[in-house]
Amino acid sequence: MSLDSSTRILLVRHGETPWNQAARIQGHTDIGLSPFGLQQAECLAEALLEEPIDAVYSSDLSRAVQTAAPLLRRRSDLPPLILAPSLRERSFGVFEGLTWQEITERAPEQAERWRRRDADFAPQEGEALGDFCHRSVAAVRRVAEAHPGATVMIVSHGGLLDCLYRASTGQSLQAPRSWILGNAAINRLLFANAGFRLIGWHDDAHLAHLARPLPT
Repeated sequence: MSLDSSTRILLVRHGETPWNQAARIQGHTDIGLSPFGLQQAECLAEALLEEPIDAVYSSDLSRAVQTAAPLLRRRSDLPPLILAPSLRERSFGVFEGLTWQEITERAPEQAERWRRRDADFAPQEGEALGDFCHRSVAAVRRVAEAHPGATVMIVSHGGLLDCLYRASTGQSLQAPRSWILGNAAINRLLFANAGFRLIGWHDDAHLAHLARPLPT
């Protein structure tokens, strides 16, 4: 694949939600953005007003759709948003809605397997890490292959971003995470020669002026 037919990817995690603020596991639970998350989405749109973008994809969960919405509202040149359930966060089954502390207290052995990033571990009614990462990378690969030579924006979730970072840098699933999965930050990948390459990560300059509300 030549450089001209490479796919440029803007990969964005959704804005902050009330469950992010409370450190609760979301997974497939459909939680919308908090007021602060909605501000982040507006700032993201402002940052991308002049960015060449040919298509916008999103997880079908509300927090991702709401993050993409301001950009689509402000840019009439963009085609309609494409929703893709394959871009969802990992399913955490019975752990959804719980904090890490609650999971550790209720199921310490499972919590330890999760902490060790056991690729075969799946919470009850949930998704194994290895299966999830395979699903995530394959989903983004399909998007990239559908738009050779174009720039595509993908709004998804922290888990998917983590899998794509690892796929782009050769990090194993078990490698400790040293990179940030910031809400509404801009991450840049290139898809060429059937593989991903990291171009830039965690650009959050457009969010620097936001003041996080004080807890009530």
